[in-house]
Amino acid sequence: MNLRNKVALVTGGGTGIGRAACLALAERVATVIVNYSRSAADAETTVQSIKDIGGQAVAIRADVSQDREVRHMVDQAVREFGTVDLLVNNAGITRHLPMDDLEAATDEVWDELYDVNVKGMFFCARAVAPLMKSNKQGAIVNVGSIAGITGLGSSLPYAVSKAAVHGLTKSLARALAPYIRVSCIVPGAVATRWWDGKEEQMKRLAPQLLLQRISTPEDIARMICAALEQEAMTGQIITVDSGQTL
Repeated sequence: MNLRNKVALVTGGGTGIGRAACLALAERVATVIVNYSRSAADAETTVQSIKDIGGQAVAIRADVSQDREVRHMVDQAVREFGTVDLLVNNAGITRHLPMDDLEAATDEVWDELYDVNVKGMFFCARAVAPLMKSNKQGAIVNVGSIAGITGLGSSLPYAVSKAAVHGLTKSLARALAPYIRVSCIVPGAVATRWWDGKEEQMKRLAPQLLLQRISTPEDIARMICAALEQEAMTGQIITVDSGQTL
């Protein structure tokens, strides 16, 4: 699929991988909807960066864990641009908890992470699916994590939620075929603000990777765009981790 003049919705688009995906899409002359929940200033900065390179973008607030807000966001997008052709399900949260502290994985933590990381992706896909079906084409990329493959990560509930994202990808690929393609990009360590305060840990990790580098948000964004463009692929879980899981 040529992304030129397509309308792309990127959740969590104000920072990190989401921001990089927004800019990469704009470079491919897609119109970009920058979704945010709390980071209004960051989202508006992303929008301005797109406009500065001659692109078209708008920021729309919605908490993806709330189906009503997601549907309202998509309605706004349709009023503004007529449709949604592409969805990048990037919004995600975590809690930093010791993996072996099972008591710390409370109902509140499980519910919060699943509501955003899993149900939020489903809500967004469900909201845009009728538009894509009507157009007889569309593409969705979910952003997973190697935590969902290895079982390691910032917390046990986070790792399980990302494993669920990988499963959701395959189920949506079946449910939305043949007109809508759904794949998942699975980053390893990425140099984003999630590493704030842990920069030394990141520096120690890099030499241990096969490629001896931490991925950048731009690395992941390029793969997101490649998955959106690839018309012969759906239901795939694609790892981008500098060899971290080998």
